[in-house]
Amino acid sequence: MTKKLALLAALAAAAAFAQGRKPDGPQPPVVDPGGAGRAPSDAVVLFGGADVSGWETRDGAPSKCEASGGEMVCRTGAGHVYTKERFRNAQLHVEFNVPLMADQSGQRRGNSGAYLLGRYEIQILDSWENPTYADGACGALYGQSAPLVNASRKPGEWQSFDIVFHAPKCAADGSVATPGRLTLFHNGVLVQDNVPVSAKRGCVEEGPLMLQDHSGFKNPPKTEMRFRNIWLRRLPD
Repeated sequence: MTKKLALLAALAAAAAFAQGRKPDGPQPPVVDPGGAGRAPSDAVVLFGGADVSGWETRDGAPSKCEASGGEMVCRTGAGHVYTKERFRNAQLHVEFNVPLMADQSGQRRGNSGAYLLGRYEIQILDSWENPTYADGACGALYGQSAPLVNASRKPGEWQSFDIVFHAPKCAADGSVATPGRLTLFHNGVLVQDNVPVSAKRGCVEEGPLMLQDHSGFKNPPKTEMRFRNIWLRRLPD
């Protein structure tokens, strides 16, 4: 029998076997995948456009960001905002719009950050024709891992992060027993590929999503960041 005939026979046998199999064993849960502006059916919606009641300041006061036209608008001085929802391992989706600030450069351009567990920052920055240090560019795990490529759109255009995050596991003494891991798609392009996440301020296994206020400068430039369609799906250990 020739190799070609042997391959055809093997494929026919596999097809016959598959047709004879019954749907035994546990079936994957059914999830409506959602679509543009609509989260998957098993997601926790963190901001859906109506209000910011799911967000708070660090001390638990109501968020100073505003809901307007289906968007969450955060202006310089509003302070960092945190989700009331806490999570561990998760798939997260964040859409953001960075303003045009042509009179600024580097880190003083439109600047924010999505902090996982409130401490591991994925940089949000206007990186369109705006060079800066590599591990501070948009899509960087800030201070730890530069993005593989610059997938930024022009300021004023909507962009997205799709994140797969596995939180670190902590030892009894508060140190890291197993480092966290992060995979990130920026505008659908892979920019962080299962990179380790270092703990710089002790180990935590659960926390909020934090959005950063652009205020970490002397005389910070006035920035108006916009966010929409933010959700998470919890993942098993």
